[in-house]
Amino acid sequence: MKTFTALPRSLTLGMLLAASALLCGTASAATTAAGRVNINTADAATIDAGLLNIGRSKAEAIVAYRKEHGAFRSAEQLAQVKGIGLKTIEKNRDRIVFAGGGAAAPVVQRPARPAARKPAKK
Repeated sequence: MKTFTALPRSLTLGMLLAASALLCGTASAATTAAGRVNINTADAATIDAGLLNIGRSKAEAIVAYRKEHGAFRSAEQLAQVKGIGLKTIEKNRDRIVFAGGGAAAPVVQRPARPAARKPAKK
C-alpha cells in the first residue's frame, strides 16, 4: 500500500521541480545542463557568470571580438581577445563550448603555376 501512495507523491514532486526550473529559466540557450558556456552565443553576463577569472569587462571584450571577427572555432582563437591569456583558457577549457561556430574555412588550393620560360638563346 505504501507503494501506491509514494508513487503519486514522487510524480508530483518531479513535476513541481520541472515547473520551477522552467519558470525560473535556470538554463539558457547559451549554457548547457553541465554548466558549460557556448562562447559563440552567450551574452556578456552569461560568460561572466559561467567562466573562471572572466569579469564583466573581459566578457564584454569577448562578445565585441566575436561580433567583429565572427564565431570562435577554438580555445586558442579565444586567446586573441585582449585580456584573455592561455592560463585563463586552460582553467576554463572544460567549461567552454564552441557550438555554432560553423565549419572551419576551407583551404583554397591554387592551381600550380607553369614554370617560367627561359628566353631562347641567340
